[in-house]
Amino acid sequence: MVNNNEVSAVIVTYKDRLTRFGFNYLESYFTSHGTRIIVLNREEVQDPQKELVDDLIAIVTSFSGKVYGYRSHKARWIVSHLKKEVNA
Repeated sequence: MVNNNEVSAVIVTYKDRLTRFGFNYLESYFTSHGTRIIVLNREEVQDPQKELVDDLIAIVTSFSGKVYGYRSHKARWIVSHLKKEVNA
């Protein structure tokens, strides 16, 4: 919808509710299509290094959750198949 210039504003409570990292890129994209992002609870301005560290932590947290999720899924799959074999 933003791509078709159908949205004039996007309102979020916190900027990380819109995206975990890369908010500035998304904000630039929206602005180029005439869409404003309104963040209701703005945090204090961070220095670029602190913002980069926060972004990297968010990336690592996101991907580690996926890795552990895959392991958990695999473990559940193995247990369910072992139960089927034992009960067969």
